[in-house]
Amino acid sequence: MLFLTAIFGLFTSPNGGEQLPFDIISFAKSEDSSGYFIESDLKRSLETYEESKTEAPRLAYLISGTKGDSHRMMRTLQAVYHPRNQYVLHLDLEAPPRERLELTISVKADPTFREVENVRVMSQSNLVTYKGPTMIACTLQAIAILLRESSEWDWFINLSASDYPLVTQDG
Repeated sequence: MLFLTAIFGLFTSPNGGEQLPFDIISFAKSEDSSGYFIESDLKRSLETYEESKTEAPRLAYLISGTKGDSHRMMRTLQAVYHPRNQYVLHLDLEAPPRERLELTISVKADPTFREVENVRVMSQSNLVTYKGPTMIACTLQAIAILLRESSEWDWFINLSASDYPLVTQDG
C-alpha cells in the first residue's frame, strides 16, 4: 500500500490538481553527447595547451621562512628568479622586525627586482605553525596578494628558505 501511494504521489502535484512536468531522459545514443562528459572539456583544454606550448609557463612563488632565514630566502629567490614570474616572500612572526626590514631592503636594493617589480615582501607577519592551519592561511594570503597584483601566472609553488633548485626554469 505504501509503495502504491508513493508511486501515485509522484505523478500528482502537492496541491492535488495538475500533474507535475517530467523531463524524459533517453538513454539511447545521442549524436551530441559531448556536453555530458569531462573528456570533451579535457580535449578542449589540451588543444589550448598545445597552442600555448611554445610559451614558457609563468610561475608564482611563495618563499617562506622564520627567524634567521632571510639570507637563505634571498639565496632561494635568486636561484629560482625569472623575470616572467611573480614572487612573495614571507617571514613568520618569530623573525624579528629588523630581519624583515633587512629582507625588504635587500629586495629593493637589487636592480633587477627593482626594475621588473615582481618581488614582494609581505609586510604582515603571521604566526605559522608548520603543517597546521596557519600555514594554509599564510599560503592563501600570499595567493590573494599575487592575484591582486597580477593574475598573469599559470602555476603556484610554495617553497621554504631551505629549498634550493637543482635546475633553472629555463633548463
